Amino acid sequence: MRIGILQTGHSPDEVRDELGDYGQMFTRLLDGYGYDFTTYSVVDGDFPSGPDAADGWLITGSKHGAYEDHDWIAPLEALIRQIRDAGRPLVGVCFGHQIIAQALGGKVAKFDGGWAVGRQTYDIDGEQIALNAWHQDQVVELPEGGRVFASNDFCANAGFMIGDRIMTIQPHPEFTAKMIDALIQHRGRGNVSDDILNAAQDNLSQPVDAPAFADRMADVLNKGDK
Repeated sequence: MRIGILQTGHSPDEVRDELGDYGQMFTRLLDGYGYDFTTYSVVDGDFPSGPDAADGWLITGSKHGAYEDHDWIAPLEALIRQIRDAGRPLVGVCFGHQIIAQALGGKVAKFDGGWAVGRQTYDIDGEQIALNAWHQDQVVELPEGGRVFASNDFCANAGFMIGDRIMTIQPHPEFTAKMIDALIQHRGRGNVSDDILNAAQDNLSQPVDAPAFADRMADVLNKGDK
């Protein structure tokens, strides 16, 4: 089964050799599920031929905002709608969560409450799940048919489903503690308050539930094989 990764950003230059780029982080997270991967760097204008180029699709995070004026945003939104219409499974993470919402009629905005950085706990279908986060933007209006399955007090719409083949999540199951630390050092200082960054660093040693959430992602992606 082939999973197409739509890469919408790049990890910091300073740690890319060690930690990999965003697409590679997902191939590691989903290693062991029997997938083959093709990564398309849509942020650099590299797009697949269409929704049938893969059995299932995954959209990564990005430093960009879904509402920003980049020449690759509109084609990505069009591809999202094509993937939906073709019935291919689609998973979006962070920016991927936001751009799917926007492409399908929802709304994304910079959150007045500020940033979520590092380990956060979410109510996911009644279960408490900890995942790493790095975001200020949030989905503030769901697309038509969206059902919230993940939330917390800071982020009400932290994850939604549309049917059983589209799943999005605001935090980053693919981000390790090392990646959060790298973002703090190379992208956080001077942009996010020191109090938030220091609190996130204090929690770097605490475990997260990335493998459990990877199972949820695979449950959706595997529908492309049916």
